Amino acid sequence: MFLHKHPYNPFIPQNATKLIVGTLPPPRFYKGLLKKGDVDFCYGSIDGQLWKILDEIFSLNLQFETTDLAIKQRKDFLINNNIGICDIVDSCKREKIDASDLGMKNIKLRDLINYLNLFPKIDTLLLTGGNSKNGPEYHLRRLLKSKNIEILAIELQTPKIHSFKIKHRTIKVVSLTAPSGAANRAVGSNPEYKLLKHKNPEFNTFDFRVLQYKRFF
Repeated sequence: MFLHKHPYNPFIPQNATKLIVGTLPPPRFYKGLLKKGDVDFCYGSIDGQLWKILDEIFSLNLQFETTDLAIKQRKDFLINNNIGICDIVDSCKREKIDASDLGMKNIKLRDLINYLNLFPKIDTLLLTGGNSKNGPEYHLRRLLKSKNIEILAIELQTPKIHSFKIKHRTIKVVSLTAPSGAANRAVGSNPEYKLLKHKNPEFNTFDFRVLQYKRFF
């Protein structure tokens, strides 16, 4: 087994109202072995879709390259839109060098509740994945349970929406479809996606995510 530690500290602007919450970037980011097109920042994998989705929604003209400019573009966007990033997993052990959530063992979580207390304007968590084992919602539920905080269902259709309270403050939780190729099978079976695909055969899983994410970003 080898240690897979999160390579980035949370990036949370002072006036953040939304917080993007995932698990861990691929192990190559921790090892510093980036490949062409990777950005040395949160969600910087060229294989991931989060920044491509946001680029499409906001017409950001982002660079997908390992440069300081690419990092600055992403930080500027987050600051200007009062959005932070704080993945919930601090570290784990792995037997295989891959990025699968299921492959994580001996998981150590970040104290997300502490960050919410430090940044009192945050009222929404945007989870980049659901409640499947070791996904962001799965770990959030674990963390809340450990602190005796109740999570309540608001919307059970994808994307699922929940809420919880800390210090008389309500936090909304949105479990977005994961911005990864691994989630495409789940998208393909989604009734809403099937309907849109039927209406427009050129409609694809990326388009579906853009529509979904646009509602909450």
